[in-house]
Amino acid sequence: MRLLIVIPAFNEAENIAGVIEELRRVSPQFDFVVVNDGSRDDTAAICRRMNAPLLDLPTNLGLTGAFQTGLRYAYENGYDAAIQIDADGQHDPKYIPQMLQVMEEKEADLVIASRFVTEKRPVNMRMLGNTILDAAILLTTRKRVSDPTSGMRLYGKRLLKLMAYDINSSPEPDTVAFLLRCGIRCEECQVTMRERTAGESYLSPWRSVKYMAHMGMNIMFVQWFRERRTF
Repeated sequence: MRLLIVIPAFNEAENIAGVIEELRRVSPQFDFVVVNDGSRDDTAAICRRMNAPLLDLPTNLGLTGAFQTGLRYAYENGYDAAIQIDADGQHDPKYIPQMLQVMEEKEADLVIASRFVTEKRPVNMRMLGNTILDAAILLTTRKRVSDPTSGMRLYGKRLLKLMAYDINSSPEPDTVAFLLRCGIRCEECQVTMRERTAGESYLSPWRSVKYMAHMGMNIMFVQWFRERRTF
């Protein structure tokens, strides 16, 4: 299977070199591309200095725009699958072969790297939003996604074109819920995720609350008005 690793990056100058080095060391068999989302720091310059494949957006499009740019590149260059990993180093590429194995063995369209397949989800405020979104997806699709906020997702060939060109398709839990309602096969793969070691996440506590409320509304109500796709 020909796989492309897509790395959306916005102001990740403190982390991107480490991510590139790790990919070259741990996953040299897979192609990757960094999608620089209009960063104001040296993210793009570092990628060029390291001769890393780079899609350099002239302005900030946000995560969805950067993600779709990477998947469009994958689709138009004939890849069989694409996986998104974060540019902050939280996602460990050593799990990619396991995710591919799950996709092939279970004929899945989407494989999510999950912290909670075999591990129990902690009961704390940080995991409250995760629990709520899991419940919303279960209620609307009758399918359980134990780690809906995971950003490490593997998309199979049947999803590449849709995710690359449909303006309403984003790398977010509401799109996962919508795809489940459309009949895709989604599986999860147990992983361990690392904490960010440098830079700042765009999700402040207040933004996290707004994000969870927005995702919850989309899953419970908005997705019902979207045109269903057949898979």
